[in-house]
Amino acid sequence: MTAADISRLAGVTRATVSNWRRRHPDFPAPAGGTDTSPTYDLDAVRAWLSARGQLPEDTPADRLRTTLRTHPGAAELALHLLPVVLVAARLDQGEREALPALRDDALLRWVRSAVDDGAKVFPGTEDAAAVYAPEAAGPLRALLQCVVTDGAEAATDVLAERLLEDTGGTSTYLTPRPLADLMARLLTDGTGAFPVSVLDPACGTGSLLAAAASAGAGELHGQDILAAQAAQAAVRLRLSAPETAITVRMGDSLRSDAFKDLTADAVLCNPPYGVRDWGHDDLAYDQRWAYGVPPKGEPELAWVQHCLAHLAPGGRAVLLMPPAVAERTAGRRIRAQLVRDGALRAVVSLPQGAATPLHIGLHLWVLERPDPQAEAPGTILLVDAAASENRDLDWATIDGTVLSAWRPYLTDQDGFTGAPGIAAAMPVTDLLDEAVDLTPARRIRTASQQALRPALLTRQASELYGQLSRTATDLVGLSADGEWPPAGDRPRNWRTATVSDLLRGGALSLLHTASPGRRTRSGPPQPRPEAESGARPALTAADVFENRPASGTEADLPAGIALPLIQASDVLLTELLGVGRTAVARVAEPGETGCFLGPHLLLFRPDQRRLDPWFLAGFLAAEQNVNAAATGTSIIRVDPRRLRVPLLPLAEQQRYGAAFRSLHELRTAARRADRAAEDVTRLLSIGLTGGALLPRGHGSA
Repeated sequence: MTAADISRLAGVTRATVSNWRRRHPDFPAPAGGTDTSPTYDLDAVRAWLSARGQLPEDTPADRLRTTLRTHPGAAELALHLLPVVLVAARLDQGEREALPALRDDALLRWVRSAVDDGAKVFPGTEDAAAVYAPEAAGPLRALLQCVVTDGAEAATDVLAERLLEDTGGTSTYLTPRPLADLMARLLTDGTGAFPVSVLDPACGTGSLLAAAASAGAGELHGQDILAAQAAQAAVRLRLSAPETAITVRMGDSLRSDAFKDLTADAVLCNPPYGVRDWGHDDLAYDQRWAYGVPPKGEPELAWVQHCLAHLAPGGRAVLLMPPAVAERTAGRRIRAQLVRDGALRAVVSLPQGAATPLHIGLHLWVLERPDPQAEAPGTILLVDAAASENRDLDWATIDGTVLSAWRPYLTDQDGFTGAPGIAAAMPVTDLLDEAVDLTPARRIRTASQQALRPALLTRQASELYGQLSRTATDLVGLSADGEWPPAGDRPRNWRTATVSDLLRGGALSLLHTASPGRRTRSGPPQPRPEAESGARPALTAADVFENRPASGTEADLPAGIALPLIQASDVLLTELLGVGRTAVARVAEPGETGCFLGPHLLLFRPDQRRLDPWFLAGFLAAEQNVNAAATGTSIIRVDPRRLRVPLLPLAEQQRYGAAFRSLHELRTAARRADRAAEDVTRLLSIGLTGGALLPRGHGSA
C-alpha cells in the first residue's frame, strides 16, 4: 500500500503520514516501490496503527478498498463493477442483502446479467470478462456488502478512488453542491419552468447535472475526458435521478464532441482549469468559434464558445471561470464580441474558497445564445458577491446577493438600479474600452463612487460607530476575568472514550442531515413534520460558526429524506473545515429548538445524566481532537466517531462545561466587535476615497 492508501485507511491527511514516517522510528519500513514512491506491507501498517489507537473501525468500505488494493487488474475491474452498483441498488432490500451470501458460482452467474443490464447506462463497460473470472468473486462480494451496509454512493466512491489512482488527470475539481445549486438557479429567472434538457460537456462526477435534475431538468447529457469520472457520473445520476433521461459519454468535448447534433435548452459547466493543450492547433478552423479563434492561452474562451454552440437561441449557460479570463489581454477581442453581440449576460465574482482552487475568487459567467431576430441588450449585470467579508462561506448570503440582483435585472433591465458596491447594470458602451475588463469589483467600484451621497454616508457611519461601541463594551466586560489556575507541574492525564464507544454505550446519540441515497449509521433521523412543511427554519453550519439565528429554510435542504429536528441541550459541531479553519462546537440556543438541522452539521444528543452538554462541546471541538479525527486536504471533514471525550464524574464535567461556555461567549463577542469594526472602516474608506467624506477636523468644502 502507498502513503495515500495509509492516509485513507487511517483517515488522516498525507502530510500526517509523512510526519509519522519522519518522527516515529518504529513506523513500518518500505516493503517495495521506489525511493520517491515507497509501498508498505498492509498487515504491518495495520498493526502499527492499531498499537497507536489510530486504526478506525473496519467498515465494509474499508474492506472493499483493501480487496481492490490487493487484486491484480483492480482498475479494470473497478470500472466494470460500477454498473453492478447501480443494478444492486435497484433491487429490493431483501434481494440486495441476500447477494453477499451467495456461493461464488451463483454470484458470478448473477453478475453476468447485472453487467449486461448496467452497461446500458455507460457504453464502454460491456466487455467485462474481468468481472466473470473466478478470482473476481472476492471483490464482488466486498462490493455488494458495501452497497448493503454503507449505501450505493459510498460503494461508487470507493470504486472511483481506485480508478482515479491510475489516471493522470489534472485540473479537474469537484463543484461543491451549494455552488452547483446556485449555478442551476441562474438558468431561470425564478418564475418560469426549469429547462428540460441540460448539457455539461466537462461533467466530472456529475455534480452540476445532479443539481439540474434536482431543479427539474428532464434530460441530462454529460461528457468527460476521464472514463473513470464519466462512468461514476452515469451511475451517480442514475442513483439520484432514476426517472430522468440520462446520457453520459467519455471523450474530449473540444476535440471529439459526443453531442455534435445536440441543441440543449441549457448548459452548466465547470471547465478544466489551466489546461494549455486543449487542441488549439487542431481546431483553428472549427465552426464553433463564432466570436473569434481562442488563443492557445485562453482555453476557457474555447469552452465558452463550445457551450454557446450547443444552445438554442435564447438558451442559457452558466460557467465557472478563473477570474483572469475577465481581464487577460489575449482574450479581449473575444470578450468584446461576446459583449457586443449580447451573448454575455452577467459576470458574478465569488468569495475565495467557494470552489477549488480555494485561494482564488472564481467567477460565474452567465451566457445566452443570441436570438438573431432580437435586439442585443444594452447592459450586462455585474455582481460582486465577494464584496462583503464572507470568511465562512455563508451560501445563504451568497445566494441572496446573486439572485436578488439577477432576477430583478431580468424582469426590468432598464429600470434596474442595482445595489451600491454589490451589483450594477453596466452599459455595454462602458465595457467596450481598450481593456474590455469584465472584473465586477473594478467596474462596480467605479460606478459606486459616482453615486455616493455624502449626507447618507455620514448618517450610516454614525450608526455603525454606535454598534462598534456597544460590541466593544460587551467584549471588555467578558474579558475582565483572566485568571485561570494552573493544573500543577504537569498537564492532567485522563482516560478517554471515543464517540463510537459512547454511542454503543448509549451515553449519546449522533444525528446529521444525510444526502439523498445515504443512510446514517446511528439510526434514522426524526421524520419531517408534514403539517408545517416550509414553516420551520434550518440551522446552517455558518449559523453555528457565527452564533447567529437560523438563516436557512426547508427549501435549502435535501428533498425526499427525513430531517433531524434540534432539541434543547443538543451539541452542534461543524463537520467541514476549510484550510486554516478550526472546528466550532456549541450547545443549541433556546430559539433553535425545533429547527431543522442543516447540512455539514453534526448533532450530538447527550444523556444528561452522564454527559454535560457544554463539557461535551468543549472537548469535541478541541484542536488536537479534531486533527486526529479529520480527513481530507483542501476541504477537511471531521469523522465524528473517532473524536475522544474524557471520562470524568458529572460534577467535574459541569465545572469544565461552565468554563467552555464562558469561552464561547467571549469568542462570540469578539467576532461581533470585529465585524462591527470591519463595517465601519469599510464604509469610511469608501467615503474618504470617493470624495463623499472629509477627514475629521476639516470643515465642509
